[in-house]
Amino acid sequence: MKIWLFSAALMLSGCATSPMDANQRIAPLMDDIWQQQLSRDPQQAARFGDASAAAHLEDRSAAALEADYQANLTLLQRANALDPEQLSNDNRINLAIALEILHNRTDSYRFNEHTMPLNAEGGFHNYIASIAQGTTLTTISEAEHYLSRLQELPRLFEQQMQWMRRGLAQGYTQPKVVLQGFEESIEAYLPDAATDSLYYAPFAQLSEADFTPAQRASLQQQGLDAVTNQVLPAYRAYLAFFINEYRPGARTSIGASDLPDGRAYYANRVRHFVTLDMTPEQVHQLGLSEVRRIRAEMDAIIARLEFDGSFADFLHFLRTDRRFYADTPEQLLREAAWLAKRADAMLPQFFNTLPRTPYGVQAVPAEIAPKYTTGRYSGPSGEHQPGYYWVNTYALDKRPLYALPALTLHEAVPGHHLQIALNQELGEVHPLRRYHYISAFGEGWGLYSEKLGVEGGFYEDDYADFGRLSYEMWRACRLVVDTGIHAKGWSRQQAIDYMAANTALSLHNVTTEIDRYISWPGQALSYKMGELTILRLRHQAERSLGNRFDLRAFHNAVLANGSVPLAQLEIQISRWIDEQKSL
Repeated sequence: MKIWLFSAALMLSGCATSPMDANQRIAPLMDDIWQQQLSRDPQQAARFGDASAAAHLEDRSAAALEADYQANLTLLQRANALDPEQLSNDNRINLAIALEILHNRTDSYRFNEHTMPLNAEGGFHNYIASIAQGTTLTTISEAEHYLSRLQELPRLFEQQMQWMRRGLAQGYTQPKVVLQGFEESIEAYLPDAATDSLYYAPFAQLSEADFTPAQRASLQQQGLDAVTNQVLPAYRAYLAFFINEYRPGARTSIGASDLPDGRAYYANRVRHFVTLDMTPEQVHQLGLSEVRRIRAEMDAIIARLEFDGSFADFLHFLRTDRRFYADTPEQLLREAAWLAKRADAMLPQFFNTLPRTPYGVQAVPAEIAPKYTTGRYSGPSGEHQPGYYWVNTYALDKRPLYALPALTLHEAVPGHHLQIALNQELGEVHPLRRYHYISAFGEGWGLYSEKLGVEGGFYEDDYADFGRLSYEMWRACRLVVDTGIHAKGWSRQQAIDYMAANTALSLHNVTTEIDRYISWPGQALSYKMGELTILRLRHQAERSLGNRFDLRAFHNAVLANGSVPLAQLEIQISRWIDEQKSL
């Protein structure tokens, strides 16, 4: 409360115009954005020291979301009142991140994204399970807080279903075609016995060292009651709602432009996920250009391998030859872990600063694996926790080993784990900046990291390098199919055919990916746009600095300020180049 009063006083003074005044105003603004974020997210608030928040789940009522929207509008007004020219360089970065956060919060509400709390990969019913996954209860207080959250779960589910019903009535739904089989991701949380529930696991694992026998017995009974009478009924109600109401009433069109005010919405999502001033058509044309360039490199590898057949024949060979696929989930995970250690050894070649936080390799959780992407990075869940490189072990005949090197560089190091861990280890920067993730920067860095493997000798044969190019082609095709679906009226089959014809992805992966783009407009643009920006800035630095260019120093400059909008990254690298010239 003190922060709010202090900040409001500064805002109402109306006389802050000097550089010192502007720099004084940015810190309380950042504080208030952070506090507003924590007030809406009890899980994050608990992580950052609010013990009482651990007893609650978020409030998704209409009153709560409207209040959050109005608070963010006020914060946005304050941010817009600050002149970047009056700020220090570090505070210009702070302001750019604050504006990005506030624009996205207010735009998402204004375009009714809250009426669609699910996409092709999962939904709120998956994400809320994080309160149970990996949870260890060591005190009575922790157990009571966890019980309280379980008891609030039906309320949260009912609120989300009310929003989804409003979406059905107003035309804001996910497309019906991407929801086929989605009920399996709900059924995964409905075991035959309550004691087998993911949500009961923390009670089953109570340690004798932390609780007396009587305490354990009492807490386990309370946990069983909560799971039996609160959690499982909430999931059953959601499953029935999804099958009987939501999917039957979902829209038959697939493009975001078909939503109410859909064209404005998609243009907004393009700006958000690209963080540059570009139109959908500009992105589409850039994608077509990149597809042509990468295809020429792929054709050169096919010629070098002396393959007797067409490009389509080569893709069929890659998709069907058993030599390119693991026989067991354990084999795939071991291969990923071995590649991850090779990637670790490559890092000193490219970086002066490495993160302290380690990472491990895990399979994608079984309950989401069937419709999940081929791999992903999962960041640390707490201050003393590792990050994880997730590998999808579902449908092994769709997870080619020749693509695993590029996936590893992207999701582990020098990609997401290195970037995110360094971001969180920045030191004396505001937590709003340390823990924020900007997709264009982070995903662009991940794709750029795949290309670093060429310089580092990471791709040991032409098949692995073709896998890398196929992954780059995958991201280039995203520019084409995402804008094609959401701005140009492409059908789902048209998008599937385009990606299947241009990448070595299995047809299963192609389909799950296209459904992801349909249900998450614009996000798929982040990867290639970010990578192209980083490459362009690197080439700019190499031309400007000549033999004084230091790749390690350049990477440090890219990562030094954390996850920033691409427009701000351009400013910072230009500044760094000028500083290097003056040395």
